Amino acid sequence: MTIQTGDKIPACTMKTMGEQGPTDITTEEIFSGKKVVLFAVPGAFTPGCSMTHLPGYVVNADKIKASGVDTIVCMAVNDAFVMDAWGKAQNAEELLMLADGNGEFTAALGLELDGSGFGLGGRSQRFAMIVEDGTVTHLNVEAGPGVDVSSAETIMALL
Repeated sequence: MTIQTGDKIPACTMKTMGEQGPTDITTEEIFSGKKVVLFAVPGAFTPGCSMTHLPGYVVNADKIKASGVDTIVCMAVNDAFVMDAWGKAQNAEELLMLADGNGEFTAALGLELDGSGFGLGGRSQRFAMIVEDGTVTHLNVEAGPGVDVSSAETIMALL
């Protein structure tokens, strides 16, 4: 079942790149007591994600944070090494590059994507959400290809 507006974020542990390598980070650490914008992409370094989706959040990070957002999270079903390299390649130092390597958080949200037809395996649908103190206040899931309802500009209008 897909998470809905008003639902609490499920408890899960993912990875981010720390000084000593991949480091555990929990949904509690990310969302508790904070206003968070999380957007998810089907894959790091893929065309739509690298040319449109992530750059929109990178360019607008200051404006998004000025709207009261504590953390901007970019998530993909990739490992922490890939997410770290992609973040560096995209100058995304203002964002938390979150690796859902096994897709467990994506599955808990009910937002999986079968990308096996493209050789990608199990991935995340393209979506964006606003979460306040662990509760989803807005959820925008793309109905098909492209970046529209999950774009930085669309989410900024909701803040």
